[in-house]
Amino acid sequence: MKILFVHHNMPGQYREMIQWLAAQKQHDLVFLTQKDPPPKIKGVTTVRYKAHHKAEKDAYGLSKVWEDATGYGYGAARAMRKLKLEHNYTPDIILGHTGWGELLFTKDVWPDVPVIGFFEYFYNNDGGIVGFDPERPPSEESDFLNRARNVVPLSSFDSVDLGVVPTHWQKNTYPSYFHKKFYCCHDGVRTDLLKADPDVEISLGRLDKPLTRDDEVFTFMARNLERARGFHVLMRALPQIQAERPNARVLIIGGNGSSYGKKSTHPGGLRGEMEEELGTRVDWSRVHFLGKVPYDTYQKVIQISRCHLYLTMPFVLSWSCIEAMSMGATMVATDVAPVREAITHGKTGLLIDFHDPSHLADQVVKVLANPEDYAHLGVAARKHAIKHYDFLTRCLPMHINRINALVKTGAKISLP
Repeated sequence: MKILFVHHNMPGQYREMIQWLAAQKQHDLVFLTQKDPPPKIKGVTTVRYKAHHKAEKDAYGLSKVWEDATGYGYGAARAMRKLKLEHNYTPDIILGHTGWGELLFTKDVWPDVPVIGFFEYFYNNDGGIVGFDPERPPSEESDFLNRARNVVPLSSFDSVDLGVVPTHWQKNTYPSYFHKKFYCCHDGVRTDLLKADPDVEISLGRLDKPLTRDDEVFTFMARNLERARGFHVLMRALPQIQAERPNARVLIIGGNGSSYGKKSTHPGGLRGEMEEELGTRVDWSRVHFLGKVPYDTYQKVIQISRCHLYLTMPFVLSWSCIEAMSMGATMVATDVAPVREAITHGKTGLLIDFHDPSHLADQVVKVLANPEDYAHLGVAARKHAIKHYDFLTRCLPMHINRINALVKTGAKISLP
């Protein structure tokens, strides 16, 4: 089968699928992306495109997202047209993310080729990330900005034959009429590879010997250390945790930028802002900022942890939550709707109030003090991850069935 993937940040949500398909050595795989340099995946032909236009920084706020999206979409369409006319290439199916506009003009190039679009999030004025943070109340213009931002998924609705959303909560952020085109299935994680490791060790530059599972370690991970992912809640819980557990260390993974929402105005980002706020109330020698780390290092961080924190506002559920569950982590997470879809309090993890750092601290202290009393939660979390989110046995077959049902050329993907 000839499959075209489209994602400006290759591989995006197609990380596991593209690698699995390439390993089968049965399909013609092309990936259209902006990423420079793109990751090298054996058996995958990468084609780079550039956005045809980008909005200026001072562009009109209500149309800026749409201006960027059309620039992405037209840039992607020009690359598709070149593939079609100069290389005589027509895919059997196209899989791509709708969030940045890359699929907007796909049907103008290949009107008869089926498209499955990945739909991630629809901005609403309540029930989601907007207005959740009392320290960052929505502006008077937020209603208008959300409606303007949603022009991209609204326009993408007619650009695809089928939509996929990874969780039911994310699906329900969209208007009900979207649902007739949607199926709900997670991208999937490799639970066969993501397991606990009782012998794991991590060496840190400032410590004389490696950390092991015998050490009192708790962990936090986010793509960027920002409010949407609860970094400030973690930091405000640290003084109490450290006071009650004088040997505890926290390992923190994440960059100092911003993926969601406004970036901190502090020159040191939100990390600098929190360090300034907390000052000497925190023993910084027991706080380890690891930055962005290789995937194998990230796994070791989770595997060594007595207690892994997943703190988020009501927003897109992170891969890291499911991956940590697969590795048998004792999860302490925020009690918000998208998290409750994956974690049940007292059964597969522990849920705390996002707005109450002392509640977080109390729960972390209990787990650190008596890890054996909570070990069953990690075992149950892994079982839940295998049942609902395993890539090979759960998610991949569902995606393949949907792809095969749409393709009209007779080419099929064999089920594993």
